[in-house]
Amino acid sequence: MTATPSAATPNEGKTLAVEIDGRRFSRIPLRTHVVTADDDIVEVVTRYTAGQLQEGDLLFVTEKIVAISQGRSFPMEDIEPRRLATFLSKYVTKTSFGIGLGIPETMEMALRECGTPRILFAAGVSAVTKLFGRTGDFYRVAGPKARGIDGPTAHTIPPYNQQVVLVPENPRGVAAELQRALPVAVDVAVVDINDLGGNILGSTVSAERERQLVRILKDNPLGQGHESTPLGIVRPA
Repeated sequence: MTATPSAATPNEGKTLAVEIDGRRFSRIPLRTHVVTADDDIVEVVTRYTAGQLQEGDLLFVTEKIVAISQGRSFPMEDIEPRRLATFLSKYVTKTSFGIGLGIPETMEMALRECGTPRILFAAGVSAVTKLFGRTGDFYRVAGPKARGIDGPTAHTIPPYNQQVVLVPENPRGVAAELQRALPVAVDVAVVDINDLGGNILGSTVSAERERQLVRILKDNPLGQGHESTPLGIVRPA
Protein backbone atom coordinates (compact mmCIF):
# COMPACT_ATOMS: atom_id res chain seq x y z
CA MET A 1 0.00 0.00 0.00
CA THR A 2 1.11 3.57 -0.59
CA ALA A 3 1.18 6.09 2.22
CA THR A 4 -1.64 8.59 2.45
CA PRO A 5 -0.66 12.22 1.87
CA SER A 6 -1.09 13.04 5.56
CA ALA A 7 1.51 10.37 6.35
CA ALA A 8 3.76 11.13 3.39
CA THR A 9 7.48 11.16 4.00
CA PRO A 10 10.04 12.79 1.73
CA ASN A 11 12.68 10.89 -0.17
CA GLU A 12 16.14 11.00 1.35
CA GLY A 13 17.67 14.44 1.08
CA LYS A 14 14.39 15.99 -0.11
CA THR A 15 11.64 18.00 1.57
CA LEU A 16 7.88 17.84 1.15
CA ALA A 17 7.28 21.58 1.02
CA VAL A 18 8.60 24.43 -1.09
CA GLU A 19 7.75 28.12 -1.35
CA ILE A 20 7.41 29.69 -4.81
CA ASP A 21 6.28 33.30 -5.39
CA GLY A 22 5.13 33.56 -1.78
CA ARG A 23 2.98 30.41 -1.97
CA ARG A 24 3.74 27.08 -0.34
CA PHE A 25 3.31 23.80 -2.16
CA SER A 26 3.54 20.23 -0.91
CA ARG A 27 5.26 17.65 -3.14
CA ILE A 28 3.99 14.20 -2.20
CA PRO A 29 5.91 11.23 -3.66
CA LEU A 30 3.95 8.07 -4.47
CA ARG A 31 5.69 4.71 -4.47
CA THR A 32 4.92 2.07 -7.13
CA HIS A 33 6.18 -1.32 -8.20
CA VAL A 34 8.89 -1.43 -10.87
CA VAL A 35 6.98 -0.58 -14.04
CA THR A 36 7.66 -2.66 -17.17
CA ALA A 37 6.50 -2.76 -20.78
CA ASP A 38 3.78 -5.17 -19.66
CA ASP A 39 2.13 -2.43 -17.59
CA ASP A 40 -0.61 -0.09 -18.75
CA ILE A 41 0.25 3.44 -17.63
CA VAL A 42 -3.40 4.36 -17.01
CA GLU A 43 -3.89 1.33 -14.76
CA VAL A 44 -0.66 2.03 -12.88
CA VAL A 45 -1.53 5.66 -12.25
CA THR A 46 -5.13 5.06 -11.23
CA ARG A 47 -4.10 2.22 -8.90
CA TYR A 48 -1.40 4.11 -7.01
CA THR A 49 -3.27 7.40 -6.78
CA ALA A 50 -6.48 5.82 -5.47
CA GLY A 51 -7.53 7.70 -2.35
CA GLN A 52 -4.57 10.06 -2.62
CA LEU A 53 -5.82 12.89 -4.82
CA GLN A 54 -7.79 15.98 -3.89
CA GLU A 55 -9.53 18.37 -6.26
CA GLY A 56 -7.09 21.06 -7.32
CA ASP A 57 -4.00 18.82 -7.09
CA LEU A 58 -1.53 18.42 -9.91
CA LEU A 59 -0.29 14.90 -10.54
CA PHE A 60 3.15 14.64 -12.08
CA VAL A 61 4.41 11.47 -13.71
CA THR A 62 8.00 10.82 -14.69
CA GLU A 63 8.58 10.48 -18.39
CA LYS A 64 10.61 7.34 -17.76
CA ILE A 65 7.71 5.16 -16.62
CA VAL A 66 5.55 6.46 -19.46
CA ALA A 67 8.26 5.54 -21.98
CA ILE A 68 8.86 2.15 -20.38
CA SER A 69 5.16 1.32 -20.51
CA GLN A 70 5.23 2.21 -24.22
CA GLY A 71 8.01 -0.29 -24.88
CA ARG A 72 10.61 2.44 -25.40
CA SER A 73 13.29 0.90 -23.16
CA PHE A 74 16.04 -1.21 -24.74
CA PRO A 75 18.61 -3.52 -23.12
CA MET A 76 22.18 -2.48 -23.84
CA GLU A 77 23.02 -5.86 -25.34
CA ASP A 78 20.27 -5.41 -27.96
CA ILE A 79 21.74 -2.15 -29.28
CA GLU A 80 24.45 -2.42 -31.94
CA PRO A 81 26.10 1.02 -32.31
CA ARG A 82 27.39 1.98 -35.74
CA ARG A 83 30.91 3.39 -36.00
CA LEU A 84 29.53 6.92 -36.30
CA ALA A 85 27.80 6.54 -32.92
CA THR A 86 31.03 5.36 -31.31
CA PHE A 87 32.93 8.29 -32.82
CA LEU A 88 30.43 10.99 -31.85
CA SER A 89 29.95 9.68 -28.30
CA LYS A 90 33.60 10.39 -27.52
CA TYR A 91 32.99 14.14 -27.80
CA VAL A 92 29.94 14.35 -25.53
CA THR A 93 30.54 16.05 -22.18
CA LYS A 94 29.81 13.63 -19.33
CA THR A 95 28.61 14.80 -15.92
CA SER A 96 28.21 13.16 -12.51
CA PHE A 97 24.42 13.23 -13.03
CA GLY A 98 24.28 11.00 -16.09
CA ILE A 99 26.05 9.86 -19.21
CA GLY A 100 23.62 11.38 -21.70
CA LEU A 101 24.79 10.49 -25.20
CA GLY A 102 28.31 9.85 -23.97
CA ILE A 103 28.33 6.15 -24.78
CA PRO A 104 27.92 4.50 -28.20
CA GLU A 105 24.60 2.86 -27.30
CA THR A 106 22.83 6.07 -26.31
CA MET A 107 24.30 7.94 -29.28
CA GLU A 108 23.09 5.16 -31.57
CA MET A 109 19.55 5.58 -30.24
CA ALA A 110 19.80 9.34 -30.80
CA LEU A 111 20.78 8.72 -34.42
CA ARG A 112 17.77 6.44 -34.84
CA GLU A 113 15.34 8.77 -33.09
CA CYS A 114 16.44 12.10 -34.54
CA GLY A 115 17.99 11.09 -37.84
CA THR A 116 21.65 11.11 -38.81
CA PRO A 117 21.58 14.53 -40.58
CA ARG A 118 20.21 16.32 -37.53
CA ILE A 119 22.70 14.72 -35.13
CA LEU A 120 25.60 15.53 -37.47
CA PHE A 121 24.40 19.12 -37.79
CA ALA A 122 24.09 19.40 -34.00
CA ALA A 123 27.62 18.03 -33.58
CA GLY A 124 28.96 20.52 -36.13
CA VAL A 125 27.28 23.49 -34.48
CA SER A 126 28.52 22.35 -31.07
CA ALA A 127 32.10 21.99 -32.31
CA VAL A 128 32.08 25.57 -33.61
CA THR A 129 30.37 27.23 -30.63
CA LYS A 130 32.59 25.45 -28.11
CA LEU A 131 35.50 27.36 -29.62
CA PHE A 132 33.84 30.51 -28.30
CA GLY A 133 33.21 29.06 -24.84
CA ARG A 134 29.54 28.27 -25.45
CA THR A 135 28.15 24.93 -24.30
CA GLY A 136 24.86 23.07 -24.64
CA ASP A 137 24.30 23.74 -28.32
CA PHE A 138 24.44 20.08 -29.29
CA TYR A 139 21.30 19.29 -27.31
CA ARG A 140 19.62 22.55 -28.31
CA VAL A 141 19.98 21.66 -31.97
CA ALA A 142 19.43 17.90 -31.63
CA GLY A 143 16.20 18.59 -29.77
CA PRO A 144 14.20 17.04 -26.92
CA LYS A 145 14.27 13.49 -28.30
CA ALA A 146 18.05 13.47 -27.99
CA ARG A 147 18.16 15.43 -24.75
CA GLY A 148 15.70 13.11 -23.04
CA ILE A 149 17.47 9.81 -23.72
CA ASP A 150 18.37 8.10 -20.44
CA GLY A 151 21.41 5.87 -20.37
CA PRO A 152 22.18 3.17 -17.81
CA THR A 153 23.55 4.28 -14.45
CA ALA A 154 24.54 2.34 -11.34
CA HIS A 155 21.94 4.04 -9.13
CA THR A 156 18.98 3.21 -11.41
CA ILE A 157 16.55 0.47 -10.39
CA PRO A 158 17.25 -2.86 -12.16
CA PRO A 159 16.75 -3.83 -14.92
CA TYR A 160 16.94 -0.22 -16.12
CA ASN A 161 20.50 0.14 -14.84
CA GLN A 162 21.38 -1.82 -17.99
CA GLN A 163 18.94 -0.24 -20.45
CA VAL A 164 18.54 2.84 -22.60
CA VAL A 165 15.19 4.60 -22.21
CA LEU A 166 13.88 6.96 -24.88
CA VAL A 167 11.47 9.87 -24.40
CA PRO A 168 7.80 8.86 -24.42
CA GLU A 169 5.59 9.18 -27.44
CA ASN A 170 2.88 11.88 -27.32
CA PRO A 171 3.36 12.93 -23.67
CA ARG A 172 0.71 15.64 -23.96
CA GLY A 173 -1.80 13.05 -25.12
CA VAL A 174 -0.80 10.76 -22.25
CA ALA A 175 -1.35 13.57 -19.74
CA ALA A 176 -4.83 14.22 -21.16
CA GLU A 177 -5.67 10.50 -21.11
CA LEU A 178 -4.61 10.18 -17.48
CA GLN A 179 -6.63 13.26 -16.52
CA ARG A 180 -9.76 11.73 -18.05
CA ALA A 181 -9.17 8.43 -16.25
CA LEU A 182 -8.83 9.92 -12.77
CA PRO A 183 -11.95 10.18 -10.61
CA VAL A 184 -10.92 13.56 -9.14
CA ALA A 185 -10.59 16.87 -11.03
CA VAL A 186 -6.82 17.30 -11.17
CA ASP A 187 -4.26 18.40 -13.71
CA VAL A 188 -1.56 16.06 -14.97
CA ALA A 189 1.98 16.61 -16.23
CA VAL A 190 4.53 14.24 -17.72
CA VAL A 191 7.87 15.53 -16.49
CA ASP A 192 11.57 15.02 -17.07
CA ILE A 193 13.10 16.16 -13.80
CA ASN A 194 16.60 15.35 -12.63
CA ASP A 195 19.29 16.81 -10.42
CA LEU A 196 20.35 19.21 -13.20
CA GLY A 197 16.89 20.74 -13.73
CA GLY A 198 13.82 19.74 -15.63
CA ASN A 199 11.33 20.02 -18.44
CA ILE A 200 7.61 19.46 -18.79
CA LEU A 201 7.12 17.17 -21.77
CA GLY A 202 3.34 17.35 -21.83
CA SER A 203 0.59 18.52 -19.52
CA THR A 204 -2.99 19.68 -19.11
CA VAL A 205 -1.97 23.13 -17.84
CA SER A 206 -0.91 26.38 -19.47
CA ALA A 207 2.65 27.21 -20.47
CA GLU A 208 2.82 29.65 -17.55
CA ARG A 209 1.86 26.93 -15.07
CA GLU A 210 4.36 24.57 -16.68
CA ARG A 211 7.10 27.10 -15.99
CA GLN A 212 5.93 27.39 -12.39
CA LEU A 213 5.86 23.59 -12.07
CA VAL A 214 9.50 23.37 -13.17
CA ARG A 215 10.37 25.74 -10.34
CA ILE A 216 8.29 23.76 -7.84
CA LEU A 217 10.09 20.55 -8.82
CA LYS A 218 13.52 22.11 -9.32
CA ASP A 219 15.13 20.14 -6.48
CA ASN A 220 13.88 16.82 -7.92
CA PRO A 221 11.69 15.69 -4.99
CA LEU A 222 11.16 12.22 -6.49
CA GLY A 223 14.88 11.52 -6.38
CA GLN A 224 17.16 10.06 -9.02
CA GLY A 225 17.69 6.42 -8.09
CA HIS A 226 16.17 3.59 -6.10
CA GLU A 227 13.29 5.54 -4.51
CA SER A 228 10.61 3.80 -6.65
CA THR A 229 8.51 6.97 -6.56
CA PRO A 230 7.80 7.81 -10.22
CA LEU A 231 4.57 9.62 -9.35
CA GLY A 232 4.01 12.69 -7.26
CA ILE A 233 1.34 15.17 -6.23
CA VAL A 234 1.77 18.93 -6.07
CA ARG A 235 -0.74 20.40 -3.67
CA PRO A 236 -1.12 24.08 -2.72
CA ALA A 237 -0.54 24.30 1.03
